[in-house]
Amino acid sequence: MQSGTERAPTRWARVNKRVLVVEDDLLNRMFLCAVLEGNGFDTDSVSDGKEVIEAARRLHPDVITMDINLPHISGLELIRRLRADAELKEIPIFAVTAYVGKGEESRIRKAGADDVLAKPITMKTLLDTVNRLVAR
Repeated sequence: MQSGTERAPTRWARVNKRVLVVEDDLLNRMFLCAVLEGNGFDTDSVSDGKEVIEAARRLHPDVITMDINLPHISGLELIRRLRADAELKEIPIFAVTAYVGKGEESRIRKAGADDVLAKPITMKTLLDTVNRLVAR
């Protein structure tokens, strides 16, 4: 039973934070979504760079995880486009990539990523990063 000061959530209220997972590898995408969902996040995922901007506009995620090597449009270019878009530029983005060599992390950050995680990533690192970014 609810007290007079508590409000039942409407069907439109979003309690959980939403993460848009951008990853073309099915196993990596399943891992990211399963870890996040198992820890109370709502997730949506896209596997093709061509779908990212439209998905971000439609879903209004609280955080975006971005693979760098995607089909059709690179994650690096997508980060630039998201940062240049007035509606989407404030969404925290972190890159998840297997290619973090000399200078690569710097290039990713200069494109606008808030953080860069090197694959393989642990559940703890993933959750720590997402929790930090949604708390901003």
